[in-house]
Amino acid sequence: MKHTTAPRHVIFGSGAVGTAVAEALVRRGEPVRIVNRSGRADVPDGVEVVAGDAADPAFTTAVAVGAAVVYQALNPPYHRWQQEFPALQAGVLAAAEAAGARMVSMDNVYSYGPPGGRPFTEETPDAATTRKGRLRGRMAQDLLAAHKAGRVEVAIGRASDYFGPRGGAQSNLGDLVFPALLAGRTATVLGDPDQPHTYTYLPDIGEALALLGRHPDAPGRIWHLPNDPHTRTTRELVDLAHHATGRPGTARLRRMPTFALYAMGAVNRTVRELIEMQYEFAEPFVVDSSLVRDRLGAVATPVEEALEQTVAAYRALRK
Repeated sequence: MKHTTAPRHVIFGSGAVGTAVAEALVRRGEPVRIVNRSGRADVPDGVEVVAGDAADPAFTTAVAVGAAVVYQALNPPYHRWQQEFPALQAGVLAAAEAAGARMVSMDNVYSYGPPGGRPFTEETPDAATTRKGRLRGRMAQDLLAAHKAGRVEVAIGRASDYFGPRGGAQSNLGDLVFPALLAGRTATVLGDPDQPHTYTYLPDIGEALALLGRHPDAPGRIWHLPNDPHTRTTRELVDLAHHATGRPGTARLRRMPTFALYAMGAVNRTVRELIEMQYEFAEPFVVDSSLVRDRLGAVATPVEEALEQTVAAYRALRK
């Protein structure tokens, strides 16, 4: 298998997170290879894109030869997590182990289950009540076991619901919010908009995962990726985004009715999978990221600035 660059950093996945990691690494002047199924992706100049199946360890091992850091930023279709995610992670783990590279894995906070009135920290035990949460918990423990066994250096970064450029339809602060605000229409969100809810900014995710790839103290544990420590409600964030559009007053906001989710879920498998995650928006949902700030120096972008940049990105898409 012949490639055009020395792949010091190999990123599996070219979605919003994988692209954010690539951008962070390119800013540092690092050579980057992205791996996805199609071999096509909208990536920064100089980033090589290679097509292949990340669930095939023979392929992943070959494509990561020479890598110092391998990043798992994959996200199979929401309704296919149970069937596809374990094999995809195993393929990336095999690549990192064969290359002697550090593996940095993108994760979320599903494995903790409902918060029960408490902020999540890295010490919060797994208590998932959903299929997807239990799966992500097992996947994280598999990686930590590989690290403990000395097979490969592993660092896991966990983000809350993300937003930002390329947040798209998968983000609660994404395609149902920013285009509507820019057009002066009513924005739509899932769940109770008046509950405090932590959202993680995509460029901060990219920067923090790149940091986990190089910091000597990163391996061997889970890190919460940086969040603005002042947790707002979803409504407050939408209002800040509304102000960033330059429009006066407050945003018009509606909550997607639960019955609408069930109706849409009858014909849309992705929406159907969202239903079991509605607990996230029923009570305060706060993710504490002070550990990565205090120990590794990763600081979140102030949320006002992050929302301004997200509005600018969505505005550029309208041109």
